Amino acid sequence: MKHAGTSGNGEKTNVMRILDQKKIPYRSYCYADTSAVSGEEVAHVLGQDPAQVFKTLVTVSGKGTNYVFVIPVAQELDLKKAAKAVGEKSIAMLKAKDLLPLTGYIHGGCSPIGMKKPFVTVFDSSAETQPAIIFSAGKIGYQVEVAPAALQTLLRMSFAPLTVSTRQEDTE
Repeated sequence: MKHAGTSGNGEKTNVMRILDQKKIPYRSYCYADTSAVSGEEVAHVLGQDPAQVFKTLVTVSGKGTNYVFVIPVAQELDLKKAAKAVGEKSIAMLKAKDLLPLTGYIHGGCSPIGMKKPFVTVFDSSAETQPAIIFSAGKIGYQVEVAPAALQTLLRMSFAPLTVSTRQEDTE
């Protein structure tokens, strides 16, 4: 993968600048001129497999610790699996009003890269099997595609099964 540098309209987000600074190869996408809202719509507009497009979710534990989970857009976060992955008894989704002050990102434009402070970040184990994954570039309408192995040089991250099982073969 090459440094794509800029998105379709030439705009660079902070996430892209961080990737450039750390010399992490990425490809960027812009869908700002579309009506895509949901992650699945974004995958469709970009012509990408929804299993390769991920969303970033921020949670809070009963003790008040925040964690970041990154899962495929067509999946739901299993809160029990997520809590187990970070060694907590329970976690809950962060309230939307708390997202911006905590992370610097708004709902729909949250990226695991470039948050106000580093949080323990867990990617769904399905990301390990992808040569590259696509996720928010930190601004609604912009996505970046990065190899999961390259992200490990940038984030305190791990992989774990995180999604609600919908099919028999998904259960462990």
